Amino acid sequence: MILTTTNTIEHHKIMDYCGIVTGVSMKMRDISAFAGKEKHSQQMEDALNDLKEEAFKKLQSHAKALGANAVVGIHIDFEPVGTGYYFGVSVTGTAVKVAVP
Repeated sequence: MILTTTNTIEHHKIMDYCGIVTGVSMKMRDISAFAGKEKHSQQMEDALNDLKEEAFKKLQSHAKALGANAVVGIHIDFEPVGTGYYFGVSVTGTAVKVAVP
């Protein structure tokens, strides 16, 4: 599956727009525990990357369920939820069918 932040894919013609898809991943984390500690900043970065990868997998699964073979216009949001004990990542884009050259 092709994933891109752009609205087009070079050398691929968009044949059909399947709909907007989102992948969301959320975990309970006390992000205040990471603050100001260099050792913990790598742990926080790793935790965010894990959340992002999980959100991308869900995005791809939702796109495939619509019959898409690509997602364009992808936008990624990282946000604390509530009082900082939950952290979420959402990945949103437009699922499309592209002609494969």
